[in-house]
Amino acid sequence: MSKGALYASEHREYRDPATGARIHQLTAHPSVNHATYFLQSSFTPGGAAPIFVSYRDGNAAQLFEISPFPHGPVRQLTSGPATIHPFSPAIHPDGGSIFFVRAGGIWVLDRATLEERCLAGFPGAQLGECSLGDGARWLTAAAKRGSESGIVVGRADGTGWQFHPFPRTVIHPQFHPTEPEWIEFAGDPAPRMHRVRRDGTNLECLYEHGNDEFVVHETFLGVTGDLVYTVWPHRLCRMNWQTRKRATICEFNAWHITPNRAGTQVLCDTNPPDRGLHLIDVATGAQRLVWLSAASSGGSQWRTSRYALAEDFAAARSAAKTGALSWMEVSTDTVYGPQWTHPHPSFLPDETKVVFASDRSGHPQVYVVEIAAGT
Repeated sequence: MSKGALYASEHREYRDPATGARIHQLTAHPSVNHATYFLQSSFTPGGAAPIFVSYRDGNAAQLFEISPFPHGPVRQLTSGPATIHPFSPAIHPDGGSIFFVRAGGIWVLDRATLEERCLAGFPGAQLGECSLGDGARWLTAAAKRGSESGIVVGRADGTGWQFHPFPRTVIHPQFHPTEPEWIEFAGDPAPRMHRVRRDGTNLECLYEHGNDEFVVHETFLGVTGDLVYTVWPHRLCRMNWQTRKRATICEFNAWHITPNRAGTQVLCDTNPPDRGLHLIDVATGAQRLVWLSAASSGGSQWRTSRYALAEDFAAARSAAKTGALSWMEVSTDTVYGPQWTHPHPSFLPDETKVVFASDRSGHPQVYVVEIAAGT
């Protein structure tokens, strides 16, 4: 298999017997296949092409696309022995390029020419998923460099890159949707939610809590600029970005969460058990089943209701034989992994469809379910 190669469509379509929703199964290869991370869109603008990660090229994770959606052929975008970070890809708002992490560097791929170039390299460092800000003028990623943790931040043209340290593991840095000089990130373990300015100043904890309150998967509630997060497995909550006032949206086992752009609905998966994908109305807390995803959702951490501590990660790293940055790189069934068994749902650009992964068939595959009225 090689960069630019085209393969036959793997698409099949059917109706979900539980909800009647139309389902598009986009991949069928007997390997690990999954969409990009739930904090990022997996589709180019207009929903023209899904971008997904697959290990069908051997042991290395590579990028693929399907164009046009949903019946088009599978096109391989990257190749070679150097694996990409499987949950790092972020699509430029114009759809022409994809940012991703490989071997301690942040790379950009031109979808038309398949040319790749390294924007910023951090030798010896481990980097997490990419996040774009201010119309993709800026990028950030979690980082671990030797004994130091923190975030890296820089411009998409490759200039101005800096490392901002933090005393604990960092995951999920995200630019504020309307105030891109701010970055919110998670410290692991508790307390979870923090923010810092893009230049590394004004670091502060947004909510002091202990390991007994399992705050996870925080993100921005669309253009409201507020934060939405889960206190797993009990409830979905909201925090005002300015006042830090917290409120419960609903008592529900929401897990990975993705708000719509308006901040009026939150899409989520559930665990344990996997009770399917749901849409939650922010104003009322009402929940609607979208599809029974039937994912295995592996990871021993999700059988507890506290954060993983140092000894948990030590066991996971030993089992995985890796100096993992965080749960994102732990592939054994310890602590938070393996991530590819988790649905990680996200909206398509028109917000009438949802993309997610499920290993219900024995191998993780990429699915799209239609949620528009009447489908």
